[in-house]
Amino acid sequence: MPLSEQEQRLLDEMERHLLHNDADVVSAPSGDRALSYRNLVYGALLVFAGVGGLVAGVIVGDAWGIVIGVVGFAAMLAGVMLAVTPVRRSTPAAAPSEKPTAKRQDSASFMDRMNDRWDRRHEGN
Repeated sequence: MPLSEQEQRLLDEMERHLLHNDADVVSAPSGDRALSYRNLVYGALLVFAGVGGLVAGVIVGDAWGIVIGVVGFAAMLAGVMLAVTPVRRSTPAAAPSEKPTAKRQDSASFMDRMNDRWDRRHEGN
C-alpha cells in the first residue's frame, strides 16, 4: 500500500533530520587526541604477557603463584589502559612554499561528502 502525500513528506522530513543529526555526530571534532598504533601494539603485547603470567601463576599454585598471577593481572590491566589511552596529535607545520590545492581546501570528512552526495541525489528527484 503506497504512502499518502502527507506520510511521504513526513517520512522525507524525518530522513533529512536523521541524516543531518547523524552527520553531526559522526563529524564531531575529536579534539587533538587520537589512538596510537604503537600503543595499541604494545598494549596488546602486554595483555598477552599478562595472560601468560596469569596462567603461569595458576600452574605454580603456591604463594609465588599468587604473586605471579597478581602481577600478570596487573600487566593485563596496564596493557588495556595503554592500548586505549589516546595520545596528543602533533600538528605538522606546513611548508611555506606549499600552495593549498582544491583538494586540501575541501577538508570535509568522508561522511560529510557522502551526505552531500546523498542530498544532491535526492534533490534531483
